Amino acid sequence: MQFKEVKAKSVEELHKLVNDLKAELWTLEFRNSTGSLEQTHKIPQLRKDIARALTALKQKEMETK
Repeated sequence: MQFKEVKAKSVEELHKLVNDLKAELWTLEFRNSTGSLEQTHKIPQLRKDIARALTALKQKEMETK
């Protein structure tokens, strides 16, 4: 996910996106710990996507102040 795609979302969409990504990350980490995850490269990608979404969210919150 590109930062400009994330930045174009509204605050509510960003909150939902962060929650969805965190839930997906939890699922992948659980599957990885049980040994049933084949695509382990997705975990760092999700972490970066969460960071991008949180950065965009913080920027939007700073703009409104």
